[in-house]
Amino acid sequence: MSDLLRGFRKGSATLADVNLAYRTGGKGAPLVLLHGYPQSQVMWHAIAPALAEDHTVYLFDLPGYGASGTPEGGPARYAKRAMAADIVAAMAQLGHHRFAVAGHDRGGRVAYRMALDAPDVVTRLAVLDIVPTGAVWNDFSVARALRYYHWTFLAQPAPLPETLIKADPVDYLDRTMASWTKAKDLSAFHPDAMAAYRAAFSNPAHLHAMCEDYRAGATVDWTHDDESVASGARITTPLLVLWGAAFDAGGGRSPLDVWRAWHDAPEGAPVDAGHFLCEENPDETLRHLRPFLAGR
Repeated sequence: MSDLLRGFRKGSATLADVNLAYRTGGKGAPLVLLHGYPQSQVMWHAIAPALAEDHTVYLFDLPGYGASGTPEGGPARYAKRAMAADIVAAMAQLGHHRFAVAGHDRGGRVAYRMALDAPDVVTRLAVLDIVPTGAVWNDFSVARALRYYHWTFLAQPAPLPETLIKADPVDYLDRTMASWTKAKDLSAFHPDAMAAYRAAFSNPAHLHAMCEDYRAGATVDWTHDDESVASGARITTPLLVLWGAAFDAGGGRSPLDVWRAWHDAPEGAPVDAGHFLCEENPDETLRHLRPFLAGR
């Protein structure tokens, strides 16, 4: 990881029940980058240096992922509202009370929850290859269930998914990640990045935490989203939506169309990639992210 994120300083934010690992570098307005499943802050290695030319970048490992701690408390502790509060608290410790956020996959879910729950904190929001959790569950077709089988599998009561995956965690990780790429292989991933992902995924405490993340997604996160919709809550910060053209994050619809139910005027475009935009096609991802984050 040190080679891939050369130039970014390592740090740790100590909260009540978890230490959050992060790296930071660059200059300018603060920007938080949040990774997804089953990855870590390393996933940003191909685009973080460019973003750091215009921003002070903070790359966090979410609770339960990468080098961060694995707090107890069940699925509720891994709710995206709780994770978002963790990031807000960590950034406050670092002296930042307003910042832009870009999140991929689970990190995108943390990011949009943050924009809903702390609208005065988030200055600009970019979500990569997701639609809202509630929108997924409320339109869970057979086709989506087959593609998103891990949503129901990982959400099964402990220790069923943990026990099955522990039989060969690296094989499960490799097959899963390859299946979500456009090329259906691991060619897009740097070997050092894959080594970092495999190491964390093979740790039983982190594996359990990742399952708790998905148990939260099937319960409390879904409830929070439905409550937001029922109350008429909207994301008010500028929103950029990017998605992999070869992944179908919208479940047969354009993700941008799905997000229009949550935001009055989202921007967005597909990227020529599968699910892992930042590693499969970093140049095109940057072409969209940089002007948006700069307010152009």
